[in-house]
This record gives sequence, C-alpha cells and structure tokens, in this order.
Amino acid sequence: MSEQKFKLSTIIIFFVCLVVLLSLLFTDLLISHTVSETIRNNQEEKAKIVSRTVAKSAIVKSGLEKLDDEGAIQEYTVDIQQAADVLFVVVMDMNGIRKSHPDPEKIGKAFVGGDEMAVLKGEEHISVSKGTLGESLRAFTPIKNDENKQIGAVAVGISLNNVERALKKGHQNIIIGSALGIIVGIIGAVILARYIKKILFGLEPSEIAKIHEERNTMLQSVHEGIIAVNKDLTITIVNMSAKRIFANIGLSDNPVGMKLTDFMPFSTLDRVLKTGKAEKDQEITINGVTILTNRAPLIVNNEIVGAISTFRDKTEVHQLAEQLTGVRLYAEALRAQSHEFMNRLHVILGMVKMGFYDELMDYIADIVDHRVNEVSYVTKSIKDPVLAGFIMGKLSTARENKVEMKIENETSIIPKPSEDHVTHDLITIIGNIVDNAMEAMSEMKEKKLHLKLSYNKNQLLIKVRDTGPGLKKEQFAHIFKKGYSTKGENRGYGLYLVNKSVETLGGSIQLNLSVKKATEFIIQIPYKGEEETND
Repeated sequence: MSEQKFKLSTIIIFFVCLVVLLSLLFTDLLISHTVSETIRNNQEEKAKIVSRTVAKSAIVKSGLEKLDDEGAIQEYTVDIQQAADVLFVVVMDMNGIRKSHPDPEKIGKAFVGGDEMAVLKGEEHISVSKGTLGESLRAFTPIKNDENKQIGAVAVGISLNNVERALKKGHQNIIIGSALGIIVGIIGAVILARYIKKILFGLEPSEIAKIHEERNTMLQSVHEGIIAVNKDLTITIVNMSAKRIFANIGLSDNPVGMKLTDFMPFSTLDRVLKTGKAEKDQEITINGVTILTNRAPLIVNNEIVGAISTFRDKTEVHQLAEQLTGVRLYAEALRAQSHEFMNRLHVILGMVKMGFYDELMDYIADIVDHRVNEVSYVTKSIKDPVLAGFIMGKLSTARENKVEMKIENETSIIPKPSEDHVTHDLITIIGNIVDNAMEAMSEMKEKKLHLKLSYNKNQLLIKVRDTGPGLKKEQFAHIFKKGYSTKGENRGYGLYLVNKSVETLGGSIQLNLSVKKATEFIIQIPYKGEEETND
C-alpha cells in the first residue's frame, strides 16, 4: 500500500477551495456580462426617458415654433441636465441648428456628430458618437407639435466615462463578493476537514485502509465464528469460520444483509442490544448442534451501534479441552516416572558410597523384580501401548504420593481400540478420576487405590475405588457440572471432562454408594477392539 503524500485535511481544503474558486470564476464571468448589459441598458433607458421628457415639454415646442421664446429652451434644458445628471441636453431645429447647449456659445451652430440625421427624419434612436463634449452615449427623440408635425429634435448625451465608471464599480462589487465567497469556502473547508477527521478518530485514509485490511485478515484467520449486526439487527459481518459452522448446522452460509430475526429467530443477540451487557460462555443448540457463544455490544461515543457474537462448535471446544487435558496427564505421568527414577538413583548412589554392596544387590533385584512384574502385567493385560504407558506413569505417581495403587484386569486381555480417539478419552476418564482420588486421600492415614478393568462383548467396565472420605449422595448430582468443586475456586473441570468423554463414547457413569467410607466410580462404555474390526 503506497504512502499517502498529503493529509486528508489538506486534500479537502484544496478541493473545496478549487470548487469554490471555479464556481465563483464562472459566476463572475456570467454576472459581469449581465451586469454590464444591465448598466448600459439602464443608461440608455435614462437618456431615452430624459429625451422624451424634453420632447414633450411645451416650453421646448413653443420655443421652436415661436422664435422669441428660444431663450426659454436653454433655461429649461439646463435645469433638466442638472436634475438628470447627464452630459448634455441639446434641442435642435429641423436644420440641425442647436437651440440649447451646456456651452451657450455653441447655441445657433449645427449639431456635431453626424448621427442626428435619422432623428430629423422622425426616427427615435440611440447611438454612440463623439461631439464637442467628447464621446458619449446619445438618445435622440423627435419633437412634434400639437398637429403631430415634427418641428425639431432633442439629443440627450451621457458621458461614456460615467458608463465605464458604473461598469467598473459593478465589477468591483462582484470581485469583492467572490473574494468573500472564497474566504467563506476556505473556512468551511477547514471546519469540514476537522469534522471529518474527528469522525475518523484522526486517522488518514491510508491508515483506515490498512486497519480495514488488518481487520479482514484477522476476522478470516480466527477459528471462532464471528457475526455482527447493526442496531437494526441487520447482519453486517460474517467471517469464514462462521459460514462453515452455519453450513454444518444447515443454515445459509452467507447471511450478510439479512435480518437476524429472519436468519436466526432463536438468537438472543438482540437482548445484548437492548441491555448493553455482554454475555459470556452461553450455550445454544441449533439443529442438534451445540454452540458455545460470547456476545458483546458495539459501543461508539457511548452509544450502542450494534452487537457482535463469537461462537464455536462445542464439539471442537470439547476436543481441544480433551487434548490439553491429555497432554497434561501425559506430562504428569512422565514427570512422576522421572522423579521416581531419580530417587532410586540417589538411593543406589548412597549405598555405593557407603559400601553396602550386598544390600545394594538386594535393593536392585527387588526393584527389577517389582518393575518386571508390574510392567509385564500391565503390558500383557493392556494391548494399547499408549494406555499401558499412561497407567505405568500413574503407578509412579501413586508411589510418589505414598498411595498404594493396585491394577486388576478381570479379563485376560484388553485389546487396542479400533479408533485412536477412544484411547485419548480413556486417558481423560481414568487420569482425572485417579488424580481426584489421590488428592482426596492426601489427608487420610490409609491410602489405597484400586483400578479394575474388565472387557467383555465390546463393553469396557472401569471401576476406580479409593479409601478417601467419600462423597455424599446429594453431591453426585453436581460433581459433573463445569466449575463445581468442594476444593476452592478455579477448580471443578476434571469430572466435567470425564462426563463429557463418557458421553462422547456413548457410555455411562455411576457412583457406588454401597461402599462404606470409600468412593467407587463405575464407568461402562462401548469398546470395539482392533481384533473384532479386523475379523
């Protein structure tokens, strides 16, 4: 992803200013032309109105018809010129001889400009021409008597300098308005940029794109299914793991855009939206598949804008927990064996140093006989090497905890199971029950543990009896619940996993309450060995 050269605020300000500048430029061109036309038309209309007013004057008509009243024409036109603020008001007879003029010395002389011929023929018109007072905009109107006979004409002139001044002033106003518009645009662009940056938490587009890609990669890489909804309960996010789980339980694998109530009417994610409280480790069964789910509200600026749920097939979670438990049990068995071996080496070393060779020979012979008998019995009775090795480890653990552990096989041979996961479940079952039994006997004077195995007709019977304090009848209903324990907090998972493994194998577990001052678990599970499968 290429690095962004400019900040988001800089880009916004630049483009907003560019748009405002171009808009004002085109507006200026259009308005300037319109204003210029309007100002020129207004000046022409003003000159035309003044000329028509003079042409209708009785003083002017009388002066043209009666030569003794010519002086009145000059007085009248001077007053009109001053009142209307025009360059000149000239009245002429039908020969083009001036009867009035701002310069009295030019009265009696012919009109200058050459554009008066049309009006002397009775045509009202407007022209631009240069006369004795300079270049001007002129309005010509014929003067007619009461009999509608033309007796002269009037010319009203407005200086083109005045027209240009008016145009310049109008253009200046447009420029000032445009400049103010640009300033307002820049201020607005800055405010807009800051507002957008605030919404985006001060992030630049490149940073947002990076976060988006990271989020997508993270969502698709996790094993948990993830589904998110907005405040209208419309599904907005579904990752690949969620689609896989949905496909397994018979639901649509791409529900994005659907309403949660239509896709999963049994979901309680809407409750999180209403309460704003997260819900953890909830179980929900869909089409026979149990899902473990965690739900949490999505909060932005202290407002709930949606909710998200992460979930996983409970079977997968159970298998993972069993794997972790199995590894722990394997490690504990190996540790116990290693510890026992080191203790015996220390004893042998001490006896060698002290020269007790005869006693050493007896000690080693006893260990060898005991080990050979123990190993021989277990390996001959249990054909699954993993399970046999595990039980040997538990025998070492028992000796380390000063527990007298006895293994008894009521049948000659327990074959290796036809499926590998059965071994793992058996280790979970036996390991946790044996560990619980040893822990329960830690404060007892008599510490005896009896593990009995019996295999017959594809059925495996496991009995574990200890000389611990025993369980009360009412406790049996709770000991398999997750988190239930009489030994303190963060406990209560061993028997929970035992029960789940028994359920996975399709077996049963019960407590023998007839045994006094002891605890005996009886587990019976279907067990098909490799021999039966091969047959």
